[in-house]
Amino acid sequence: MTAPAVELSGNTLAVTGEVNADTVIALRKQGERLIGAASGPLTVDLSGLATAHSVVLSMLLCWHRLALEKQQSLTFQGASDRLLSLAALSNLEDQIPGFATHS
Repeated sequence: MTAPAVELSGNTLAVTGEVNADTVIALRKQGERLIGAASGPLTVDLSGLATAHSVVLSMLLCWHRLALEKQQSLTFQGASDRLLSLAALSNLEDQIPGFATHS
């Protein structure tokens, strides 16, 4: 299992590793700290994410809500087909910027 991580580099927030119910809270909080400290639009790169799980969608929605509160643009890219399908099955693809364009 690859430990999940989130790192901010420039305007890109990169999420990597395997996220599950045991690791998502810490990862979500770390991402929220990075989003809170950033200024300007951010892109969340999900291409290094090794899992597609409902807890990942929940985390992304939390990050999106925080960005909205800060009036900050946050878009997602690099989501796996499996994560996109999970979002579509959950009727969330329109809630997560960057997901609806793939459906």
